[in-house]
Amino acid sequence: MGWVALGVVGACAMAMLVWLKLGRALWSLAGAALLLGATGYALQGRPTLAPSPAVPLAAATPDDPTLIALRDQMLGRFSGDGAYLVAADAMTRAGDQKAAVQVILGGIRAIPESVLLWTGLGNALVAHDGGQVSPPALFAFQQAMRLSPRHPAPPFFLGLAYVRAGNFAAAAPLWRRALALAPDGASYRRDIAVRSELLDRFLAMSGPARTQP
Repeated sequence: MGWVALGVVGACAMAMLVWLKLGRALWSLAGAALLLGATGYALQGRPTLAPSPAVPLAAATPDDPTLIALRDQMLGRFSGDGAYLVAADAMTRAGDQKAAVQVILGGIRAIPESVLLWTGLGNALVAHDGGQVSPPALFAFQQAMRLSPRHPAPPFFLGLAYVRAGNFAAAAPLWRRALALAPDGASYRRDIAVRSELLDRFLAMSGPARTQP
């Protein structure tokens, strides 16, 4: 339904331009604005979901089920360290981000070299810290990358955290790196490729980009 609504908005905007008989010079500007909006929606929206009433911010859960599924495709779930993430996901759905962090920290104490848990800790800390890539969250992602420098998951999810924080320039090289590391036959490679391409197009159209802190 999201794509249908987006198409209706675009069609109405173009019809309004025709009705107002605006000069042709404004058409390219309007088209660029619509394309930027569509790109941003594709990057951060969830167009395949059915419409639902808005919920208060305090009641909203930060984890997207499609991204949890993507994480599981990249890193697995049915393992000793995966059990800690299952518990942390339950805490996150309950709205207790602090408990989710504590659960994963307990897992790291037991399995200190788990790329899955360090990546999950980065995600959990971002949620705990209000969607910002705080120094502890950045450290967790970097530790995951140090443990497995050839794995695409840590740079992908660090890039995702930057996208959600609005720092698109910091996210772009991380998603390119994740794509370069993703095996050719991996089921998740196309998901990374689509996001990376849309982000690069968005940055190309939006002019000078923000730099990574």
